[in-house]
Amino acid sequence: MYKKIIVPMALDHGVGNKGMDIARGLRSAGGEIIAFHALEPIPRAVRHYISAQQTQETEDRAKAVLEERIANMDNARAVVLSGHAGWAITELAENIGADCIVISSHKPGLQHLLLGSTAARVVRHANCAVHVVR
Repeated sequence: MYKKIIVPMALDHGVGNKGMDIARGLRSAGGEIIAFHALEPIPRAVRHYISAQQTQETEDRAKAVLEERIANMDNARAVVLSGHAGWAITELAENIGADCIVISSHKPGLQHLLLGSTAARVVRHANCAVHVVR
């Protein structure tokens, strides 16, 4: 059983319950679940066209979706950070002392075959247990 579990959610891929259900089953009594979403960095070519307000609104919307998913859960919180998903997940895990990550693996496309999926990146670089959900 784990005390601090991160459940990354790719909001652009739809949000399922499978990872959250598994995290609830793995959580020890009094343990915490962190629903997480990484906002990919805005490309430099378009950065100056996007206002700070628009960026904040995007972050707020993402956090609202996560908070809706955990509304009926005890000891759960939502976290949204900016950065490439694989690195943001492992960095968050290290910073908060997470002992488990429950991550979904989506069917890879050509880019994932060339670069490696987010789940594969997390498995390779996380310093804690990683459960991959298919």
